[in-house]
Amino acid sequence: MPFQSIIDRFMETPRPLFLIDAAGAAVSAFLLGVVLVYFQPFFGIPLSTLYLLAVIPCFFILYDLVGYFTNRNAHILLGRVARLNVFYCLLSLSMMFADYALITVWGWVYVLGEIAIVLTLAWIEWQVVKGLRNPQERAYI
Repeated sequence: MPFQSIIDRFMETPRPLFLIDAAGAAVSAFLLGVVLVYFQPFFGIPLSTLYLLAVIPCFFILYDLVGYFTNRNAHILLGRVARLNVFYCLLSLSMMFADYALITVWGWVYVLGEIAIVLTLAWIEWQVVKGLRNPQERAYI
């Protein structure tokens, strides 16, 4: 499994996952709230959608920082982050389909690329959560 060494490393010290998630959320917020807004005609995503999708990662940043600085229950906090990331992807996709006629190919490329990255991170987070909850099953994840 290509991600196994990454998962094993984060099971030893899961806290950096919160910082990685926060950094990704910051990049998403900046790209959606600034870059894609500036080039809105090129991407075709409505401004209201861009602003909404840019605000949500700002809350993720705050939650991730709380998770990073909290030393207890990392598996619970990380599990919530993973679920929130999946929810964000589903929300993004549903909003894109609501306006699919307006969105250009490049808008779809951006959104689907972001979803792929976020879902990969959520999957890694979830694998770490499973390993932290059940240390005996670590070898079978």
